Amino acid sequence: MNRRELVLLLAGALTAPPTLRAQQKAMPVIGYLATSSPNPNSPNVVAFRQGLSETGWVEGQNVAIEYRGAEGHYDRLPALAADLVGRKVDVIAAASVPSAQAAKTATSTIPIVFAIGTDPVEDGLVASLARPGGNLTGVTFMMTELMPKRLELLSELAPQVGVIALFVNPNNPNAERTMRDVQKAALAKGVQLPILKAGTESEIDTAFASLVQPHASALLVGNDPFFNSRREQFVALASRHAVPAIYEHREYVAAGGLISDGTSLTASNRQAGIYAGKILKGAKPADLPVQQPTRFELVVNLNTAKALGLTVPPSILARADEVIE
Repeated sequence: MNRRELVLLLAGALTAPPTLRAQQKAMPVIGYLATSSPNPNSPNVVAFRQGLSETGWVEGQNVAIEYRGAEGHYDRLPALAADLVGRKVDVIAAASVPSAQAAKTATSTIPIVFAIGTDPVEDGLVASLARPGGNLTGVTFMMTELMPKRLELLSELAPQVGVIALFVNPNNPNAERTMRDVQKAALAKGVQLPILKAGTESEIDTAFASLVQPHASALLVGNDPFFNSRREQFVALASRHAVPAIYEHREYVAAGGLISDGTSLTASNRQAGIYAGKILKGAKPADLPVQQPTRFELVVNLNTAKALGLTVPPSILARADEVIE
């Protein structure tokens, strides 16, 4: 190739249409890491994509998302996180504490955006809420701190109940803290608190069957992403055993559960999507403060209460953000 041909070739490349040059650059990739099976059409993932779109990113058009799920087996998360790191994704979206911890262990350079229900400082994910300081930031809905409050609500709804079982996933790193905090609240209320543990679908069935032994008359379901993925199973079993139960998110109540008290999962995941979009545009996780919820939802299902023979006190109805009839 002579000098004149080379100059013409370079000139042609520089004057190529902007769209063509954009197509030549590979679109960024987000790795979505979940503890359960990540369904791209689930409300949480849809909300995450909505947050992305609000910052100008649309899946399949200018950003790709690779989904990874541990199918409820938390011990699979480290390998899944390592796989995403090996694929050199641009951002990792961690949909739970175990996912965020696995991602943090796998990389100290790829930005990680989490949406979790506990204190990320106490979990060792960030240095502080205002100044995360590393490659992680995101949204915390502080659900663990609400567990004692849920015990109070359940006692108010069913004051005659003296034994309330607590459901926890032993694979969840916050299970011990949850048991400790709720046990303290139960002692203060004079309520017995047997602990039911389940980390798989079959163990949930077994744990419900064991409710007869401690004569538990009500149920407090702990915060856990695997539990949330099995909410229809929880609701069906609670109905079958005629046990009043309180949950963390409104999705349980929408599926037929009795009552929930917590933050909006979809709002938190939307905010996580916004943060992921900002990071793709150049923002640093260390400079993005961890977001906290500003709105909490108390949701009651009156049809379920009627089926259980319960009358919801006016004090609860007056505080409810949503009443399903």
